[in-house]
Amino acid sequence: MKHEDIWRALDTLAAETGLSASGLARRAGLDPTTFNPSKRRMPDGRPRWPSTESLAKVLEATGASLDAFSELVSGARALASAATIRSVTRRIPLIGLAQAGGEGFFDDGGYPVGGGWDEVSLPEIGDANAYALEISGDSMEPVFRDGDMVIVSPAAPIRRGDRVVVRTTDGEVMAKQLARRSARRVELRSLNPAHPDYSFDLAEVTWIHRIVWASQ
Repeated sequence: MKHEDIWRALDTLAAETGLSASGLARRAGLDPTTFNPSKRRMPDGRPRWPSTESLAKVLEATGASLDAFSELVSGARALASAATIRSVTRRIPLIGLAQAGGEGFFDDGGYPVGGGWDEVSLPEIGDANAYALEISGDSMEPVFRDGDMVIVSPAAPIRRGDRVVVRTTDGEVMAKQLARRSARRVELRSLNPAHPDYSFDLAEVTWIHRIVWASQ
């Protein structure tokens, strides 16, 4: 277990509950600066570890289990769906993946807008701008199948290997796996080997959002 793994897990937990690091600390009843990047090392440069008490308060405040947090520490990129469920009462905007490329469904920041969305009750996700997409096609099989529903979080941090939804400047919306992102290009992988991979100049990509939950 590494120092940076613990802090990365806390940052991911904060993002999946729609919070900043300071917001997570505040929700847990801690000083808002407890998890700030400046507090992660001693003045002499030695690593500072979060206390077991502060971690216990964070898990209680978010409803995440110790096992789920341990998975984040071990490298998982998202909480297991059971750990993010706080209730099923939230109504999340839903649209088909094939429709999502049309105009009027997203604003310039990639957030869902307009009146063309349906709604569906799905597990609570902390990101207030989260939305649901119904997968169409077979390019993500066997992970996501035609008709599966995924929850997408614009606020969730993205790393190589994450499953993402991407919109291009041409209005095309696709669900892929992020293979690589550099300062100039984005490389996307289709999980189904029968479909091609894609590579775009960064200027050709309007936004990239992470898939944080699926209905399988």
